[in-house]
Amino acid sequence: MRTTHAESILLLSKERPYFRVSDAEQAGAPRVALTRLVRGGQIERVSRGLYRDANAPMSEHEELLKVAVQMRKGVFCLFSALRFFHIETHLERGIWLAVPPQYKPPKITPSKLYYARLSGAAFSSGIETHVVNGLQIRVYGVAKTVADCFRFHRRIGFQVALNALRQAWISNRLDIEELLHYAKILQVEEVLHPYLASLIWHKRTESP
Repeated sequence: MRTTHAESILLLSKERPYFRVSDAEQAGAPRVALTRLVRGGQIERVSRGLYRDANAPMSEHEELLKVAVQMRKGVFCLFSALRFFHIETHLERGIWLAVPPQYKPPKITPSKLYYARLSGAAFSSGIETHVVNGLQIRVYGVAKTVADCFRFHRRIGFQVALNALRQAWISNRLDIEELLHYAKILQVEEVLHPYLASLIWHKRTESP
């Protein structure tokens, strides 16, 4: 039996948390079929050219998924990375993406989207790929994120950098050698070292 345009789109929506108009067209379905499904309440238009299954459960990383589909060259960093790893989770300061210096990001949603310009190893190192609801998300790991916080402390606040370091340390998710490696790349060794040394000293004095 021949698959209808609507069936092709609904199948696509089950396979991917988000999909574009171009994905539907590749599946052989015209735009008018998307419009009909949106009016029927089966498909939800998330933003311009971006759709999802209206009945699919929402992810805790919903905003990150939306952005990841629309711009695959960026890497989630700073506040977005902290929230992804449940560090400084009470902070709600938009979506943060690291991009190369000369890169011109497309206009995408959400509106509260902020960019951190990084180049060379400062941009390319420390990237982790996580799969959320079947979609790949690129985000800097914990150690790189902490180092980034010190790199951009004038922009995000020095207390945020200190809290990120402290919480990552307390939760035993911080590899010291890895942190120092990224601190060297980002040229924040001198700024970071006293606070890291203090944490290490307190841990040693508290040990029996």
